[in-house]
Amino acid sequence: MVQFVYKKKRGFMNKYLQKVLNEVKNKDNTEKEYIQAVEEVLSTIEPVIEKHPEYEKIALLERMVEPERLISFRVPYVKDNGQTVVHRGFRVQFSSLIGPYKGGLRFHPSVNQSIMKFLAFEQIFKNALTGLPIGGGKGGSDFDPKEKSDGEIMRFCQSFMTELQRHIGQDVDVPAGDIGVGEREIGYLFGQYKRIKDIYEGGVLTGKGLSYGGSLARKEATGFGLIYFMREMLKHNGSQSLAGKTVTISGAGNVAIYACQKAAEYGAKVVAMSDSKGCIYDKDGINLDLIKQIKEERRGRISEYLEARPQAQYFARENEDSPIWNIKADIALPCATQNELTLNSAKKLVENGVIAIGEGANMPCTKEATEYLLANNILVAPAKAANAGGVATSAIEMSQNSMRYYLTFEEVDKKLDSIMVNIFNSCKNAAEEYNLGNNYVAGANIAAFTKLAKAMEAQGIV
Repeated sequence: MVQFVYKKKRGFMNKYLQKVLNEVKNKDNTEKEYIQAVEEVLSTIEPVIEKHPEYEKIALLERMVEPERLISFRVPYVKDNGQTVVHRGFRVQFSSLIGPYKGGLRFHPSVNQSIMKFLAFEQIFKNALTGLPIGGGKGGSDFDPKEKSDGEIMRFCQSFMTELQRHIGQDVDVPAGDIGVGEREIGYLFGQYKRIKDIYEGGVLTGKGLSYGGSLARKEATGFGLIYFMREMLKHNGSQSLAGKTVTISGAGNVAIYACQKAAEYGAKVVAMSDSKGCIYDKDGINLDLIKQIKEERRGRISEYLEARPQAQYFARENEDSPIWNIKADIALPCATQNELTLNSAKKLVENGVIAIGEGANMPCTKEATEYLLANNILVAPAKAANAGGVATSAIEMSQNSMRYYLTFEEVDKKLDSIMVNIFNSCKNAAEEYNLGNNYVAGANIAAFTKLAKAMEAQGIV
């Protein structure tokens, strides 16, 4: 395998790319996350744009960085104490080039238009990489489900869906879960959709409970898929494997939990996990059953791990840099949220001998961190490829709903594994085609962009 030597560029040589980026920065100057996502993609596709100067004439990039539709709406609900509270809801229907809009709903105080657009933009490329007929979208609200009663969450979800139902459908736009939206929230949302529409339209939401149309292996899919991608990346770079490697995983939600499970199945030792308050380090290996009890059953804090495992250590978070990245490991898997792994953390990881990074969350590494990791020849599995297992399995759930037939866990998992192998090969082949060696960050963007550009050309000016 040709080792990629990263050289940091200052600006674009291609004037068309620079023009489009400048326009985005001018029009969306307050949307830092969205600008970051666009710049990350544009900075890697320059070889393709140089090869296709005709793209400028048809304004291909200008169309690709502008959402087809951006919906903002108010979401009032009544708290248990009788107080009415109003939140803001969003749905960004970014691209239907290759299928109905598809992407999760996020309920978190940080949600704003910039974050929604960045997530929807990332989703276009991620979904294209799966090889499945799904477009890109994202939605959510600045509502925080933490410390809310089930009744409050139900009333909020019903209010949210009362507006959202106007804009979605199993052949139009298919939301799923994301941060703050799990099986409980999907159930409340689906119930309200069915009540308003007076129809059982199973494929309108994914991540549903197994009792009413959900898919086996959906909960595990993003974490499992991340490890399948890491397995392939290591295999194609020095015939390495996960066996015997030490791993740190940020987060303690579905992605982190099931990445931990699958990594252990391949012989790796996961020694640290985290939440927003801090991280736990267990040199003997994380007890995953205990993590599941704390996070899935009790919805508690990860610091509670020490009550059952006093030999472990807890490190409280003191600033933007999570203490988990100070722990020595062979592989680091950021699985919590965007921009969680900063340049300072990247430097510490390299100093401690990390060999590979796998992005389980959406855009978890800052631009500066990614550049530093690549410059130091660290293997980076980019989010839009490595965490695509969740949406791929959502598409499999949609197919099962359409067929009125359900696959076994093993059947879904086998399909997921095959999809992740194909995604890795797409990234690898695209990087090699443009002499980028093992730069899978660029490979993922180029592979997805090429597919989307061909679809856009074929469909004319729409």
